[in-house]
Amino acid sequence: MIDNQDFNNVALKDTPFYKAQERVVLRNCGVIDPESIEEYIAMDGYAALGKVLTQMTPDDVIKCVSDSGLRGRGGGGFPTGRKWSLCAPVQAPQKYVVCNADEGDPGAFMDRSVLEGDPHCVIEGMAICGYAIGATKGFVYVRAEYPIAVKRLQIAIDKAREMGLLGKNIFGSGFDFDMEIRLGAGAFVCGEETALMTSIEGKRGEPRPRPPYPAIKGLYGCPTTENNVETFANVAQIILRGAEWFASKGTEKSKGTKVFALGGKIKNTGLVEIPMGTTLREIIENIGGGIPNGKKFKAAQTGGPSGGCIPAEKMDVPIDYDNLTAIGAMMGSGGLIVMDEDNCMVDIAKFFLGFTVDESCGKCTPCRVGTRRMLEILEKITAGNGEMSDLEELEKLAEYIKANSLCGLGQTAPNPVLSTIKNFREEYIAHIVDKKCPAGVCKNLLRYVIDPEKCKSCGMCKRACPADAISGERGVPYSIDPEKCVKCGACYATCKFGAISKQ
Repeated sequence: MIDNQDFNNVALKDTPFYKAQERVVLRNCGVIDPESIEEYIAMDGYAALGKVLTQMTPDDVIKCVSDSGLRGRGGGGFPTGRKWSLCAPVQAPQKYVVCNADEGDPGAFMDRSVLEGDPHCVIEGMAICGYAIGATKGFVYVRAEYPIAVKRLQIAIDKAREMGLLGKNIFGSGFDFDMEIRLGAGAFVCGEETALMTSIEGKRGEPRPRPPYPAIKGLYGCPTTENNVETFANVAQIILRGAEWFASKGTEKSKGTKVFALGGKIKNTGLVEIPMGTTLREIIENIGGGIPNGKKFKAAQTGGPSGGCIPAEKMDVPIDYDNLTAIGAMMGSGGLIVMDEDNCMVDIAKFFLGFTVDESCGKCTPCRVGTRRMLEILEKITAGNGEMSDLEELEKLAEYIKANSLCGLGQTAPNPVLSTIKNFREEYIAHIVDKKCPAGVCKNLLRYVIDPEKCKSCGMCKRACPADAISGERGVPYSIDPEKCVKCGACYATCKFGAISKQ
């Protein structure tokens, strides 16, 4: 067997961005031609599928995945082997394997990169899952906004079928498994497994009550196992290298590696694959290169709209499923947005809540009405009309929505609000009591002021102002009329002498 982990690292080990990374899921991305099945096979591709079909029973496969400690990489972190074991014993004439590639978190592009760079690893993982649970058909639900991923995945499916790696009697074992692509229309709620299955069936993407769970009654009413792209991308390597190899990475309860899409206020952006248990500080300072322009790190948003904000004082907490949950955040699919001192945490909470309000399917009242009401309160606070009772109302609404929403979208929608209130309560108080935005972001609470000692009377700010709010003349410091100022920031951006400040 070619040790492609070492092969891949030859060209990357001396690059600071990759030095602390360990590429398992991304092992072939950028290394092989994703449209060449021969290159994938040369990197031990489909060897794991051959192994399970010729040397292992379905129970052996499930035990191997269970012993590895692999948890679902789509958000909740449910043990993968356990999920498979729930579906395997169910008797039915038809079972399905579903791959969730409906990556909707703002700033996340992990699944896209795997499908574009190594689509066969997902196909192989799904076929192994099919063998383990007794399914003969698979569906990959991909966002239609990922045309390159869709194209390369279809090429990979066609070539695997041509070579007998999909279809009837694979490896002469008597096992049949085929798959096809279904395109999603960009609805964030379809990332939830039951809404995704409803969408595959050609219906409006709305979640279903559980139980019954998909393992019993899923796609088309048949037993179904659903995992996301990154989860399936780990399976073949676990089969080839053994459960102990995978379990040796990470922490006690979170094994293996995790891929993050690192973005925001960070010098080095891109995909980062690190062992579970790596600290946020190591990701930001060693891999990401720190915060640009000499700014201070303020927080990191993990888990997208469903996650929470990790404050600077928690930078040394090892990142895994349980630790992130304990500090009010969550792993999610792997988006990691870095924020500096210029970010307003109230505005951040409003942004993510606005996203979930727009993406709510509207099926259940707690999510449809509750999140809208929370957003109205945040808009009231950022407009300078907030009251201290609004904080209590936000927390009360958040707990009700978490407890009563039908699916994960509503149940996790309040997380950004709750985590920012917990970790940055002083910013909320400043907005409500002092009527100020400490970060200078919320326009209604801003005031632009010209420092007469720094002003050079050049007139650049006056010429840039669209509201004629700036007055002055040569030799005399300029001033801004707060009544006329529309707070567009044009003067602030134009001044070369740092004479204009936000207050």
